[in-house]
Amino acid sequence: MRLCLKGIVAPVFLMAVLAAPAPVSATSCTTQAEMLPQDRDGLAAAGGRLAVAVADQDLAALKTALLPAVAQQWDGISGVAQDAGALMKGGKVELRSLYLLDATNLNAPADTQFFCTSGSGALTVTLTMRALPVGRYAVVLADAAGAPNAGQLAFILAWDGPANGWKLGGLTVRPGALDGHDGVWWWTHARELVKAGQPWSAWFSYETTRMLLLPVDFISSPNLEKLGSEQALIKEFSPDAFPLTLPDGPRSWKIDAVRLDPTLLHADLGVVCESTGVTDPAAQRTEAIAVLTALLKSQPDLRQSFHGLWAYAVKDGKRTPVLELPMAQIP
Repeated sequence: MRLCLKGIVAPVFLMAVLAAPAPVSATSCTTQAEMLPQDRDGLAAAGGRLAVAVADQDLAALKTALLPAVAQQWDGISGVAQDAGALMKGGKVELRSLYLLDATNLNAPADTQFFCTSGSGALTVTLTMRALPVGRYAVVLADAAGAPNAGQLAFILAWDGPANGWKLGGLTVRPGALDGHDGVWWWTHARELVKAGQPWSAWFSYETTRMLLLPVDFISSPNLEKLGSEQALIKEFSPDAFPLTLPDGPRSWKIDAVRLDPTLLHADLGVVCESTGVTDPAAQRTEAIAVLTALLKSQPDLRQSFHGLWAYAVKDGKRTPVLELPMAQIP
C-alpha cells in the first residue's frame, strides 16, 4: 500500500502521494462545508487529536493512530513529527481545511484525482494522488496559529472500518513563514521584484510563496494556478538554464542547480556546484565560498531578497553539504 506521505522541513519532500499523469477520476470529494455533520465532526476530532499530538510531541499517540498498512513507515513519520516541534512551538493548533475523499469505486490502485468544489461551485480544489488503493480517505490541513515559524501540517487519513475509525496514513510538515514573512508577503515581494527587473530573485520568491501557502504539493487551487502563471511569465530565468558556468577570474564554476533551501528555517537558496575534488575541510570551505561569491557577483540582487546561501559540492555523483552562510558573511 503506497500511502505513507513523509515530509521534512527541507526543499525535498519524500512522498508516495503526489501529482501524476493520466489520473483516474472515478472518485468524489466532499468539502468541509458540504459534509454531513457526523462526518465533519468525526474528521475534525481525528485531525485535531493528531495535530495536538504533533504539537505536544506525543509520539505514542501518533503511533497508536497509525494505519496498520503503513506501520513499516513509522520511523519516517515519527521523524517528521519530531521535526515539526520547532515549527509548532509557541502556536495554537487550528484546523484549516477538511476534505473527504471517496475512492471506493476504483477497481484497483490507480493514479487518482479528486475535484473538491465548494457548495456555490465558485471554487474547485484538486487533489492528485498516485497509486491510491481502493478505499475512503481524508485530508486534514492544520496550522500552528501564532507560532513564529507558522507551522503547517497535512494529514492523510484512511478509514479503517467502524471499529477503528480514521487512521493516520501520512504526514507532512512545512513552515508557514520564513524570516518573519508569510506566503502572502512573499507573493507581493515576488511581484515587486518582477517590476524591478530582478528575475532570479522574483523566481525564487514565487517558489518560497508556493511552499509557505500549503504544506503539500498534491493540492492545486485557482490561487496556486494564478501564482504559477505569474511565475511562468518570467522569461529571463528558468531552472532549465542549469547547468550554468560562472566565470571566476582564471577559473570557472559549474553550477548544477539553485533551489530554495529552508533547512534552517530561513529563506536560503541551495547552490549545487561541481567540486574540483578537494577533500580537506578547510579547502572545501574555501572552494564553497568562492562559488557563492561568484554567484552573487553574477546575481547581486539575491543579497537583498534572501537570508543566505547553502553550498553543496558534487563529485562523482555524490552530493555533500559544505556550509550555509548568511549573505553578510559572503564576500
